[in-house]
Amino acid sequence: MATDHDIRTRPMIEIHFKDLTLTLKRNNKHLLRCVTGKLSPGRVSAVMGPSGAGKTTFLSALTGKTAAGCAVTGLILVNGKNEPIQAYRKIIGYVPQDDIVHGNLTVEENLRFSARCRLSADLPKPDKVLVIERVIESLGLQAVRDSLVGTVEKRGISGGQKKRVNVGLEMVMEPSLLILDEPTTGLDSSSSQLLLRALRREALEGVNICMVLHQPSSTLFKMFDDLILLAKGGLVAYLGPVKKLEEYFSSIGINVPDRVNPPDHLIDILEGIEKPASVTREQLPVCWMLHNGYPVPADMLDLTEGLSIASGSNPNTSGGGAGDQSFVTDMPEDSKSSVSKSKDLSNRTTPGILRQYRYFLGRVLKQRLREGQMQAVDLMILLLAGACLGILVKVTDETLDSTGYTFTVIAVSLLSMIAALRTYSLDKLEYKRETEAGISSLAHFLAKDTIDMFNVIIKPVAYLSMFYFFNNPRSSFQDNYVILMCLVYCVTGIAYVLAIAVAPSLAQLWAALVPVVLTLIANQGKDSTVQKYFGKFCYTKWALEAFVITNAERYSGVWLLTRCRSLESGGYSLNDSSLCLIVLVVYGVVARIVAFIILVTR
Repeated sequence: MATDHDIRTRPMIEIHFKDLTLTLKRNNKHLLRCVTGKLSPGRVSAVMGPSGAGKTTFLSALTGKTAAGCAVTGLILVNGKNEPIQAYRKIIGYVPQDDIVHGNLTVEENLRFSARCRLSADLPKPDKVLVIERVIESLGLQAVRDSLVGTVEKRGISGGQKKRVNVGLEMVMEPSLLILDEPTTGLDSSSSQLLLRALRREALEGVNICMVLHQPSSTLFKMFDDLILLAKGGLVAYLGPVKKLEEYFSSIGINVPDRVNPPDHLIDILEGIEKPASVTREQLPVCWMLHNGYPVPADMLDLTEGLSIASGSNPNTSGGGAGDQSFVTDMPEDSKSSVSKSKDLSNRTTPGILRQYRYFLGRVLKQRLREGQMQAVDLMILLLAGACLGILVKVTDETLDSTGYTFTVIAVSLLSMIAALRTYSLDKLEYKRETEAGISSLAHFLAKDTIDMFNVIIKPVAYLSMFYFFNNPRSSFQDNYVILMCLVYCVTGIAYVLAIAVAPSLAQLWAALVPVVLTLIANQGKDSTVQKYFGKFCYTKWALEAFVITNAERYSGVWLLTRCRSLESGGYSLNDSSLCLIVLVVYGVVARIVAFIILVTR
């Protein structure tokens, strides 16, 4: 099913880059400087260098993932055209340095979801299954395909297997350009070779592969086609075929000793551990510039003293280059991109929002079922809270039991908010990775909100089953249930905003403060200045009013005067019962819209 004879070609992506420079805006420090070269289809390139040389920064600059506060200059061409790389994101795979994988899903479930959402929508289901099976086989994951990946708290598959799953998430979408950030870190030699053999098979299909590595073994190093060797400051010390590496460094007086791995020796020189007699480590990037006829920056001209290197043949002739001439001479100088970053040039139609929503729905449901113990604990706490408040808070007819309902609003809001924070606080990194890959944010948001409707329905039942039994208010169980359901819907939306907008620790603090503070404002009385200006914006005011009105409707006869006095003191009206419920639902909807906007923009 996954033999080397079954080779299919894919759309080609060739990346040319000239004078690629990345600078920190606050201090004009160069993280990457004057990087010129290309990445060719069907070849596996390694990016190496000492710590702080800008290896990950280089990959980020190529893929348009640079952090805020950085300025990128230079020219990047995609297939010879000055087009934004983001326009091809549907056929570009990016494997991050950290293993960002859903720990509460199995290996196969992780791969299947990525394939479903990112492969072409018109690709038949059997073909998608074949793609998944091929990736599982090539990465050696057959034995753990049905095992949970695992999290920090719950042990799952091994670290090496998790690393391969991290790579497999991008391989199953059949990319044309595959960028990997340290995919072999933490892997033993045999696992690294297994991974690289799988990537070389991808290269046979025309995939352009580039990865960051830290001092690979000699056997692993020989499996690469090209090498990009970066020096401190993000400058290029060598960029070209692996086969011509030793030949180039011999030409500048650096010979690799026998039985020494070439990248180990060269990185030791760049780190300053080894000191060759011919050149200093600071002069290596200048040697490369002079060798290829590139202009030397003005602040580095003093490093050219003592160097007698003539402009020679450029070793970067991989993938059918222009022989002794650098490809840079063929690049347009004044190309201006007329393509928006949001435009899609990948020629791949992925599943629409509705299909992705269905896929997300199935995934989130599986995740929640596997977190059933946590859900049960939430319900048990609500049962306990309902029992405690029902016993301790006595019904007072003079106040229409407003005290009991005040504590109810606080307790249900607090417990529902803290539980709802888990919806977005626990998988922010996974969401970021999926969104950058082109998976729908709207489908992701709607699926989670749909599953959370279970809590909106069941949590009021759990609380009222105890509170109503022990407190025995005059209003009916059904009326209290409807109000609590609207309340839980509202606070769940507010919890989404907190979970997405701030860090988890701060979100928990806000979730504890918001219900208490807003309830205090709602209880200020109608003559209070705070209540007058801010009361109508507090969801607790509308929830408490709905509870009091529902209870007041059960009073009649001699209790009418008491009812009128209590309603008057709170500024409530019997005609506003439906309005209170509508406002709670509207607040919940508005909070969800705000949460989604923050989710997309941040």
